[in-house]
Amino acid sequence: MSAIETHFQQVRDRIHAAENACGRAGAVKLLAVSKTKPARLVRDAWHTGQRDFGENYVQEGIDKIQALQDLDGLCWHFIGPLQSNKTRAVAEHFDWMHSVDRLKIAQRLNEQRPEHLPPLNICIQVNISDEDTKSGVSPEDVQTLAAEIVTLPNLKLRGLMAIPVPTDDPAAQHAAFRAMSEVLTTLQDRWPEQDLDTLSMGMSDDLEAAIAEGATMVRIGTALFGARNYS
Repeated sequence: MSAIETHFQQVRDRIHAAENACGRAGAVKLLAVSKTKPARLVRDAWHTGQRDFGENYVQEGIDKIQALQDLDGLCWHFIGPLQSNKTRAVAEHFDWMHSVDRLKIAQRLNEQRPEHLPPLNICIQVNISDEDTKSGVSPEDVQTLAAEIVTLPNLKLRGLMAIPVPTDDPAAQHAAFRAMSEVLTTLQDRWPEQDLDTLSMGMSDDLEAAIAEGATMVRIGTALFGARNYS
C-alpha cells in the first residue's frame, strides 16, 4: 500500500474501533481535512474511497474543487472562519459550511446560494470551551441563532461543530464533547422536523473521546496527510 492508503486505513481502523467500543458501528463519517495539501493528495485519497474533504481557506478550496471536477462524488466542506466578503464563494462552490457563528453570515450564504444547487448544509460553530480567542457562539445562544437559520430557504441546518480547547486529559475531552451532545439534543427536541443529525467534532488527537460522546463526523488532517506546511 502507498503511504496515504496506509494512513487512511489506520484512521478508519481507529474510527471503527471507537464506534464499536460504544456500540455506534457505522455512525461516524470521516472528513479528511485537506487544507494546505495539494490537489494530487486529495486525488490519491479519493482512490482510497474518501469522498468528504474539508478546507479552511476559500481560494485554496475553490482551486482544488476546480482541479478535481473529474472525480465523482466529492463533497466539499468549508470548516474555517469566514469573512462576510467571502460568503459568495462558499455559497457557490461548497456543499457544507461548518463554522456559522453569526446571523449575518447565514443570511449572506442564503442570499448567495445559486438556485440550481440544493440548500447549503449548515453547522453552527459552538465555543464550547469559552475561549476568548476562538470563534463560535456560546451554548446558551445556539437556539437563538438556530431559530433564524431554520427560516432561511437556501440553507439546511444539520447540526453543530466545535473545536474544544486541546488537552491530553481524557476526562476533559469527554466533558467538552458530552456538553456538545447535550446542546444538539436541545435543538433536536425543539425542532424534531429538522434533520439535525450532525455533530462535527473530534480531530486526530481526540477522535475516540468525540465518538464516545456522539460525534457523527470527525475532522482529521494530520493523521491522514501529515503535518501541515503553512509557509
